[in-house]
Amino acid sequence: MTNTLLGGLSAEEFLAEYWQKKPLLVRQAVPGFTGVISKDELFGLARDPDVESRYVSQIDEHWEVIRGPQKAADLRRKKQPWTVLVQGLNLFCPDGDKLLHSFDFIPQARLDDLMVSYAIDGGGVGPHFDNYDVFLLQGIGKRRWLISDQEDRTLVEDAPLKILQDFRPVHDWLLEPGDMLYLPPHWAHNGIAVGECTTYSIGFRSPSFQELAQQFLIHLQESIQLEGIYADPDLQRQTHSAEIGDAMIDRVADTLQRITWNREDVRSFLGAYLTEPKAHIFFDSPDEPVEHEDFLSACAHGYRLDPRSLLLFSEGHFFFNGEAVPIEPADQAIIERLADKRSLDTIAGLSEEGIALLYDWYCCGFAHPSKNMMK
Repeated sequence: MTNTLLGGLSAEEFLAEYWQKKPLLVRQAVPGFTGVISKDELFGLARDPDVESRYVSQIDEHWEVIRGPQKAADLRRKKQPWTVLVQGLNLFCPDGDKLLHSFDFIPQARLDDLMVSYAIDGGGVGPHFDNYDVFLLQGIGKRRWLISDQEDRTLVEDAPLKILQDFRPVHDWLLEPGDMLYLPPHWAHNGIAVGECTTYSIGFRSPSFQELAQQFLIHLQESIQLEGIYADPDLQRQTHSAEIGDAMIDRVADTLQRITWNREDVRSFLGAYLTEPKAHIFFDSPDEPVEHEDFLSACAHGYRLDPRSLLLFSEGHFFFNGEAVPIEPADQAIIERLADKRSLDTIAGLSEEGIALLYDWYCCGFAHPSKNMMK
């Protein structure tokens, strides 16, 4: 897949020439690709209350959006164009997780999730733009993509979706199974199903600076320690007792200037923030964890992270599912490999502390021995 995914471009060439710069259409990016799940499996996920899904339909200029779990009857409608979208397919489908991580030439810190959309003829979500990069890989059927680099991003008022009011496409491409379209942020696009079709969307995290600032300030709460209490021994009588005086404002302003942070604080924040599982994600611990010796035997065939787990590192610091994790220096190269590849062929070479950590992750449902012998 790596030879065809970017149409013959190396990852370095793609990043230099296209990433966040201009679209790229790749014919047969994944030759023979028709998807990673069947229509029935997709509809089953859409009806699952633990899975994020949306049902979008259109009658003339009227749009309707129904958030999951979906009703089986809606997934059998025929009269008007509709589509159903399932988020986080990588969390429920091993082949979906494998597809998502085929795009690890982009740092995992930026990778978000794999979404799949199924549509009947004419179905789609209307002309819109995203604030993030996306790869659109065609599964079964065909989808027509109209795209535009227009600056006018005025939206239709009172619509349940962010529909562009005046969409003016500059490209018109028909994608067939295995074809892929890359779009940078803010490129307007409209995907219209030509017959029954599925499209797999690989999306990337692009938090706003406002969100980053808010979450960083929340993170700082755990480390801020300002000694002393408010005092004003030089207090002067005020004309208005209800007035917040300049002296109080200045004293508090001077105190707050003592709040500082450095690069290590930012590293710690990003590690926790970027690996924190989304609110709807829960882990399934084994009902009866196997004993340590049986665990070691199972790991002779390898060890893998659960698709819901996130492991990142930075200069000897490791972060796992929202927490900083201390790793012995002798184990760091192996744990880095686990983070990069999300699996290990063997746990040989790990210290006793490293093996104990992997066993703990298994007991929490965060990771699993590759051999399917776990209870």
